[in-house]
Amino acid sequence: MTLSLRIAALGLALAALPAAAQTKIGYVDLQRALNEVDEGKAAKALLKKDFEEKQRQLDGKKADFEKLRAEFEKQSVVMSDQAKRDKAAELDKRAMELQQVYQQLQQELMKREQEMTRGIFDKMSAIVREIAEADGFQMIFERSDAGLVYAPPSLDVTNELVRKYNSRHPSGAAPAGAPASPGAAPGAASGAKAKPPPPKAPAGEKK
Repeated sequence: MTLSLRIAALGLALAALPAAAQTKIGYVDLQRALNEVDEGKAAKALLKKDFEEKQRQLDGKKADFEKLRAEFEKQSVVMSDQAKRDKAAELDKRAMELQQVYQQLQQELMKREQEMTRGIFDKMSAIVREIAEADGFQMIFERSDAGLVYAPPSLDVTNELVRKYNSRHPSGAAPAGAPASPGAAPGAASGAKAKPPPPKAPAGEKK
């Protein structure tokens, strides 16, 4: 590059500096907003109820399994080797079924949480866009996705998002994905996870 071209390129770069310095960038904590808006609180309550119901189902199946295992351990001293193997195989099958139930319940809870929060996040996205356009933000980052270490509180639009959301979407309506009648509902909102099932039953003795 000739000297004249270098000087011209430098001139263009310097001319662009003032515009770059005026770029206004904000950030928003969508997870905090989800926990603070009225619809998010309602969704969290429904999810918590669903989690507790599914946890009761899992606890009941786990209790049945523990009872069978305790009976096996108590009776095994008088059982034949073949009877021990048969009973151990049955317990292995029950343990596997319990593990499958646990995984299924976890998947159901995750799916339900996604369904109930998707609509809320969609409405939040529209409001964030409005805030950006009204306040002159060129970009607004999501706090967790951006890996934000520090930014002035004045650039945080979370409180404004919560205020506008509650004003526009009062808590009277059921959250998106909620059932017609309240019953069943834990997750991104609550972060709860069903307790895991017991370990696999011991295998029977073999000769």
